[in-house]
Amino acid sequence: MFSRLKEDITCVFERDPAAQSVWEVITAYPGFHAILVHRFSHLCWQSGFKWLARFSAHIGRFLTGIEIHPGAQIGRRFFIDHGMGVVIGETAVIGDDCTLYHGVTLGGTTWKKGKRHPTLHNGVVVGAGAKVLGPIEIGAGARVGSNSVVLKSVPAGATVVGIPGHITDPNAKRRTLALDEIAGKMDFDPYGLTADMPDPIAHAINRMLEHIHVLDKQINTLKKVLNEAGISCPEPSVPDLDDCEITDSYSQDKDQNNESSS
Repeated sequence: MFSRLKEDITCVFERDPAAQSVWEVITAYPGFHAILVHRFSHLCWQSGFKWLARFSAHIGRFLTGIEIHPGAQIGRRFFIDHGMGVVIGETAVIGDDCTLYHGVTLGGTTWKKGKRHPTLHNGVVVGAGAKVLGPIEIGAGARVGSNSVVLKSVPAGATVVGIPGHITDPNAKRRTLALDEIAGKMDFDPYGLTADMPDPIAHAINRMLEHIHVLDKQINTLKKVLNEAGISCPEPSVPDLDDCEITDSYSQDKDQNNESSS
């Protein structure tokens, strides 16, 4: 038991530069308190004392602002930073060396019994406000960016951002981090994000624009060959993007109403 407590305190210093002393962690870190309460409530849950387990978890939520169902399975060196608003469902499974920030939800998408909450493998980081929903798996060393909504399983070593969640670089080589590297600061991404992280939506749009540019060059080459062969090709004017007028149904209905009223 004391070795587990020592691990929990040590991982706080490894992942939170604001931690000043062991006494501060023991007395003023709600994430640390929530884990201690959960261990007691989980033991009660496994022993068949369901009401006591739920009541102790309820007291823990009142004291820390972190709601962990006593049925959830949590591994070693689990760290909850800040913690307010964190919700972990009954059938959630969390591996070793995982990190959650405030506002994270590990929730379900159905009212049916059985496995309905996510499984986080070793070394997963879930950023503030992220929602990971359903009986999906988040691979070892994966990162979930802040405020993301993840509804599908994530490969090991991937980074997911956005609503719904998109892998930032689906063609990147997957990496599975060793446990000692995961807990270290060198490979730790606060909030699951980095400043130079690519935007998957912008990346997709840029690839589409590149594709359109290649098609334009091919069409111009084809027209040139046809003209040289004596086949005339009509040249319809292509408006510039800045000259295009975008109208919606609301604007059209409004114009029609103005014409009818006049």
